[in-house]
Amino acid sequence: MTMTKADIVERIYEKVGFSKKEATEVVEAIFELLKERLEQGEKVKVSGFGNFVVNEKRPRKGRNPQTGQEIVISGRRVLTFKASQVLKKTMNGGSPPSATGSAT
Repeated sequence: MTMTKADIVERIYEKVGFSKKEATEVVEAIFELLKERLEQGEKVKVSGFGNFVVNEKRPRKGRNPQTGQEIVISGRRVLTFKASQVLKKTMNGGSPPSATGSAT
């Protein structure tokens, strides 16, 4: 099952008690803020969830697999997400790490 932006709006509407219009505005504002920061190349850290990081890929040499001709693959920006230890543990059925940082 896939969760959509509409599903997130619905859950906020149910849990927080905002109107659907207010919940939509909140979700849109959050995603717009995240997008703006990532476009600027900033790291976005959501405590207990994970980090969104924009990495720069340099141009590199490659080959066209059909012709064997050498080509240059242009540089680009890629977005990566790394889940926090808390989220990883939760996903795997464990309890989140303690606040003291000691491993269990």
